[in-house]
Amino acid sequence: MRGDDQQRETRAGRADGTRRRATIHDVAQLAGVSRQTVSRAVNDKGEIDPATKERVLEAARRLDYRPSRFARGLVRKGGVTTGLVIPDLMNPFFPEVAAGVLEAAEQRGWQVVVWDSRTDPAREGEALDMLSHQADAVVGYFKNGDDVLARHLGGVPLVVLERGPQQTRFAAVGIDVAAGMERGVAHLVASGHRAIGLLDGDAESPGPRRLAFEDATRRHGLPVDASWTVLCPEHSVTGGEAGMARLLAERPEVTAVVGFNDLIAVGAIRAARRAGRRVPDDLAVVGFDGLSLGELVEPALTTLHIDKRRLGRLAVEQVARLRSGEDPLTGPDAWVVPELVIRASA
Repeated sequence: MRGDDQQRETRAGRADGTRRRATIHDVAQLAGVSRQTVSRAVNDKGEIDPATKERVLEAARRLDYRPSRFARGLVRKGGVTTGLVIPDLMNPFFPEVAAGVLEAAEQRGWQVVVWDSRTDPAREGEALDMLSHQADAVVGYFKNGDDVLARHLGGVPLVVLERGPQQTRFAAVGIDVAAGMERGVAHLVASGHRAIGLLDGDAESPGPRRLAFEDATRRHGLPVDASWTVLCPEHSVTGGEAGMARLLAERPEVTAVVGFNDLIAVGAIRAARRAGRRVPDDLAVVGFDGLSLGELVEPALTTLHIDKRRLGRLAVEQVARLRSGEDPLTGPDAWVVPELVIRASA
């Protein structure tokens, strides 16, 4: 291989030495031709010099280049496939979001391919590598940042769930966590609570729910420091039980708690009972999700209800706008605002 060819080929790699999926730009650069020439060669369309075509195909083989559905011209009316990346299909929140996506896609005659990333950044990359060849657009939850996502997408349109437009350069559908958390904290304060804790679920750094909780408690003049927050890495009833036990040990004066999600909040109720705390008399508990499960536990769970199906429907609307060349929805049109549902637990 010539030195300049070798230098061009290595540009399809990442800084850490691993390979990213090659794009039409990489093939064009390695073969020394335009993108249009690459498209004609790999799709066997149009007039092209045989020697040039062979050079392009050899470059494509070296780079393991695989044209996307867009590049192959397979997108057609009525034949749209949307990829949906979900982080945890065992968590009842996400199947409800998926139901919203499936309903809205079916109304448009679209198909949906679902991938469970298991909250694993590496699996996210695998999902996008696959879906970038099988889908016309991708919707999903992602831990990876924009630059990583872009490298795997190969130009396929993306809609990111639960990120605000200011948090990503891609089209997005977000949750107005600040408005929801304010409603929850205000309800607890109005009920006389001044010692309110948080069972958080964001492991790497303070996420939107913790930041919104701290802002809300600060506005109401309540104590704000790390001792009122306990991390629950496992977003489950078991995780909530363990987190509530730690919070009671560290802050026995706590009289109310907000759970990162409803599963964690249900775990908090169970842990409170084991500790001899009556809910809501000794400890008020508020969840954040609005799962149907909250109506079945005793006492029934007060929660910040998210319209999860609307979240999915908005994501499909964003895909439709991207495909038609329109600007994606932004601001309030691209947000779902949690509603306070008051039940027996708080």
